[in-house]
Amino acid sequence: MLKRLSLIALFGLAPAALVSHAADAPKPDAPAAAKFELPKPNADGFIPMFNGKDLSGWKGLDGFWSVKDGVIVGSETKETSKQTFLVYQAPFADFELHFKYKWGSADGNSGVQFRSKMMDEKTSRIGGYQADFDAGNGFTGIIYDEAGGAGGRGVMSNRGEKTTWDADNKRTNTPLAKTSDELKKVIKKDDWNDCVVIAKGNHIVYSTNGEVTTDLTDESPKAVKDGIIGLQIHAGFTMEIQFKDLMIKPLEEKK
Repeated sequence: MLKRLSLIALFGLAPAALVSHAADAPKPDAPAAAKFELPKPNADGFIPMFNGKDLSGWKGLDGFWSVKDGVIVGSETKETSKQTFLVYQAPFADFELHFKYKWGSADGNSGVQFRSKMMDEKTSRIGGYQADFDAGNGFTGIIYDEAGGAGGRGVMSNRGEKTTWDADNKRTNTPLAKTSDELKKVIKKDDWNDCVVIAKGNHIVYSTNGEVTTDLTDESPKAVKDGIIGLQIHAGFTMEIQFKDLMIKPLEEKK
């Protein structure tokens, strides 16, 4: 999330299972661009997004992302920090996304982008909805509009609240069963946090360690229906963030 401070077109109209790494079609005399094929789903319909060995299927800036001991590690120093993302090379619309994250530093800010779009290829910066978290847990559990990719609406739904943006782009907040402070207690500072994001139509639910932290219904004309997924390193920190067990289940409309 940028706090101090659809998208299928990004990849062309490729079939859902195949997405080109290249933005442009190859020239006639150039070798064909490599294709990324989505892994096969498991028995429950979830597609593994990380093989535990390397960054196959992902793309980001050199020097910021690596794989260590079976987990994805994002790291930077404050002096050379950037607002940058590790981007999964396939778009999704409606889905159930599972991931785990853990901080390897006392400070930092991160999040998982979804239904997002590329804003700056040079810095691998994307914008759109973000399932937010930070090392101090001040923002963990909210949904944020990173880089204005969802209409420049900033914090879209707070921890402990159910938020609706109506057709006139007006916002209404109602409390969830547990308050922000109560939900903060379930967030782990020195261990893995197990997160789920479910996006179905205009309804998005973000949960951490089995608790719904925020619930967003976006009926605004600014709502985004599909896009890419990415992992964030926030500018301005010396930080390390770790990810594992990333998997996604596309959700289709029942006919």
